[in-house]
Amino acid sequence: MKNLRSIFAGVTLLAVCVMFSQNVSAQAKKPAGKPWAAPETAVKMKNPVKSDATSIKEGKDLYAQHCKSCHGAKGKGDGTKAEKLDISCGDFSSAETAKATDGELFWKTTDGRKPMPSYKEKLSDNDRWKVINFLRSLADAK
Repeated sequence: MKNLRSIFAGVTLLAVCVMFSQNVSAQAKKPAGKPWAAPETAVKMKNPVKSDATSIKEGKDLYAQHCKSCHGAKGKGDGTKAEKLDISCGDFSSAETAKATDGELFWKTTDGRKPMPSYKEKLSDNDRWKVINFLRSLADAK
């Protein structure tokens, strides 16, 4: 009986691993979507909110409330709603995001682009800058 339980546990673990890997690989295969270049004025914008423990924590809380469902807890683009989208949500810990200026990220968060909504009316300017500070911490944690 003990051997049967061990075999069943092993088979169950294997099935869970296979399902997880299929989900991860399906997300990775999604297209990135059309290029999304910010205007030069946005690229040059500077973040007026100091990136410190307080602003990062507040940004993390806002991110959890407004962004996590698509972008995932660690910004990998693997949130619970991401699998329903036709394009990838992107990876905030990637080199591409690290190269983007704070102004670019702020502009994209402000304006949005289908399927991502605009947060201009949902979050204040300061709150959006705090989210950017949190996004930077994701790249630093990599």
